[in-house]
Amino acid sequence: MSPAMINKIRKSPLRFFAVFSLSAVLAMSVQAEPNEEEDELARAQAQMNSEVLSKPFLAEKPEEVDKYIKSMLEQNIKPEEYKGRHWRKGYTCRDLLRYNWTEYRNCQYYYRYHGRYYY
Repeated sequence: MSPAMINKIRKSPLRFFAVFSLSAVLAMSVQAEPNEEEDELARAQAQMNSEVLSKPFLAEKPEEVDKYIKSMLEQNIKPEEYKGRHWRKGYTCRDLLRYNWTEYRNCQYYYRYHGRYYY
């Protein structure tokens, strides 16, 4: 606003009150929107957290994998080809860990035995 308009508003108390009221209403509405957005973000975050926590966590457990591989090598058991449905070209054994720990362990054994991943 220009200084001349501000002087006009100040001279007329009714205009001053109207402009002041309008400014106050606009300020309150602007402040109300972020709270709604924050609530929506909080709900989305809570939903995402519950989805993540509902999935099982499968750790690598390298000691158990090494013990399994050692026992299988001592028994002279050749690892089987992959029969699951999760293997994709370009995957490593760690990619199987998100699906199943046993598949991960068997992949590690196959890799150690053959020196390559599944086809």
